[in-house]
Amino acid sequence: MKASDALAKILIAHRVQTCFELVGGMITHILDSFAESGQFNIISMHHEQAAAFAAEGVSRHTKGKTIAVAMGTSGPGATNLITGIGSCWFDSVPCLFITGQVNTHELKGDRGIRQQGFQELDIVEVVHSLTKYAVRVTSADELLPELHKALSASLSGRQGPVLLDIPNDVQRADIPDALVEEWLIKPLEISTGPEIGISDLKKLEALCKDAQRPLICIGGGARWADSMDEWLLTADASGIPYVSTLMGHERVIARNNYFNMIGSYGNREANWAIQNCDLLIVVGARLDVRQTGSDVKDFARQARIVQVDIDPAQMGNRVQADLNICAASESFFSAFLPRSAAFPNLDKSWLADLSKQRDRAQLNEYADWEVSPSEIFKKLNRILTKHSVDYVCDVGNHQMWAAQSLRLSPNQVIHYSGGMGAMGFALPVALGVAIQSQNKVVVITGDGSLQINIQELDTLNRLGLDLTIIVMNNSVLGMVKNFQDMYFDGRDQSTRKGYSSPSFTDIATAYGIDSHHVEKVADVDRVLNLIPEQKGPLLIEIMMDGATECRPRLAYGSRLDDQFPKLNG
Repeated sequence: MKASDALAKILIAHRVQTCFELVGGMITHILDSFAESGQFNIISMHHEQAAAFAAEGVSRHTKGKTIAVAMGTSGPGATNLITGIGSCWFDSVPCLFITGQVNTHELKGDRGIRQQGFQELDIVEVVHSLTKYAVRVTSADELLPELHKALSASLSGRQGPVLLDIPNDVQRADIPDALVEEWLIKPLEISTGPEIGISDLKKLEALCKDAQRPLICIGGGARWADSMDEWLLTADASGIPYVSTLMGHERVIARNNYFNMIGSYGNREANWAIQNCDLLIVVGARLDVRQTGSDVKDFARQARIVQVDIDPAQMGNRVQADLNICAASESFFSAFLPRSAAFPNLDKSWLADLSKQRDRAQLNEYADWEVSPSEIFKKLNRILTKHSVDYVCDVGNHQMWAAQSLRLSPNQVIHYSGGMGAMGFALPVALGVAIQSQNKVVVITGDGSLQINIQELDTLNRLGLDLTIIVMNNSVLGMVKNFQDMYFDGRDQSTRKGYSSPSFTDIATAYGIDSHHVEKVADVDRVLNLIPEQKGPLLIEIMMDGATECRPRLAYGSRLDDQFPKLNG
């Protein structure tokens, strides 16, 4: 059997049947085999970065249970995948990347030359620090064992991306049918990660018994645990409050005891909760500077800290916890339930105090702006509350506006670019989500971010997906402009000076997408109300000139609960 045909058969056997690609000479054998199988959904993109993000979107929608393929040809096709590979690596998203490579006899090998074959590039060496497993397959005999290793690694423990670099002559070589049949029935070797130990569980229970003002913080490492929502329902019923990081916020339903997102751009009530609790249980968060602020010693200043993480390397990194538990979040949720009996000394006024802080922070932080971003998201919350929605946010002020103000109902999720923080993320990820999902997909983006992968508007139109794009157009790269206002006396090189953006309404129309332009706040309600009724592509451009701030925010060096602007009273 031709090796590329065998590759397709094994992937299909493991339900890896969606491929995003930009065709090139060194992947034509694989692409032809995928197509001839009749069992692959092949989506041709206009840039390999977008293909990588779209494949990430498939895994994100399925909570890491389904892997998609992103594929690029040798040389520039391979390097264009790297941002998407990094995105999967930092946000722990399983994904299979396949790159074509020149024939093995054209490889430079150990020669001290830069390149032997046309478009030859050692992509395995380049992505070594951004993948769980990356290998060049140098013979047909290696192909199926290496594929098995790669898929197993991607789905095991702390999930992440893997890459196979396959030379052209290996793709077209023969593999014995009997060998293919052996690998077809061989199950993947998937490890779910470490289990919580009895000793750690007893130490945690002792800390909980002493706590009067406990607080749970849900991080990105917990967001895909199947039991997370039920576990949080138990906390809610028991009067135990919880907050989240940006990535944790992706799947936390807005119930009574959820006090929203912590961090530099976090909600005021969430940061207040962190600084006033006496026991903080952190599940799956690495506690980086955006979550804690730069003053690490002041983070959770009154609390004993318990850090639960699947990755032992994350323990004791920036924040020194009182108890480190190395365990998968699913194991932790199964072993420890946040019932009221676990917290016999719970201060009955703790929830009331937090609720007062949340009520106090409900003001419109942008009342001096013509169009308030927080009001836009409150309207979206109301309009889409009964609909199943996947939101996908790009990177910039609009991401933080969304994270501060979007409130999830059941059957709603949000997808953020966390660790990589990649502009241009949202549209292609949304394409991957929409292909996998039956839900409405809503992209939140800005003028700067959308331009990075704007070519995929054509892909959206071709596929006719139920996907709405909301462009919050402030005609400036606002988040960096805000830094320039704070630290460079407002000098705006490359954020306003030297920067420009087009009419996205006109561009969407040229791509054949229904589009609407909004300049007046009175028109926002009318246009947003189109979203539930639309069954195909839709673009809404909201003009927000001068909107370059995120409120509240934390200045570098400030304590977590000392956000700007300060509230009166």
